[in-house]
Amino acid sequence: MTAYKITELKNFMGKLLATDCFDPFLLQEAVITTYNTFTIDGRLEKDFFTREEWEDTSARPYALSRWADIRPVCFSLIRGRKTPAAMKFVLYLKPDIRDKLIARCETNIPDGYVKDFVLTIRYENASMTCITGVSFSGFLPDKTPERLWDDTFQRFLVKKGISFEVL
Repeated sequence: MTAYKITELKNFMGKLLATDCFDPFLLQEAVITTYNTFTIDGRLEKDFFTREEWEDTSARPYALSRWADIRPVCFSLIRGRKTPAAMKFVLYLKPDIRDKLIARCETNIPDGYVKDFVLTIRYENASMTCITGVSFSGFLPDKTPERLWDDTFQRFLVKKGISFEVL
């Protein structure tokens, strides 16, 4: 787990909310505090879909909302003349991308042990922080997945032109 302070807030927010930069992620949760606190649970709601839609995994490949689909909703809650009081986004790397990253590891990580590569984005006290994390299905003493995710996320920030400091 590593924390990154975003040093150019306007650039980062533009990439997060107005471009496809973070589209490789799924939304687990969003909490946006403006004149109210808005909470979005990223889990897809089975009761909303018809039985056929729910069973068609090609139309609904993930249990969570794609960031690309929910990004405009978040943007509409944030845009305006005033900066939100606080924001938190919990994003999970899409499973197919997660699996490609794990395949690059040169360790004996059992299949299914790495559940998610997690990115938590927090804005509070006029400061934006990104925190990486890894969710496991059991105990794993090998720290290779954490190092892999941290290295990958740092390269992602550099490639996307997002300035940061490692905390």
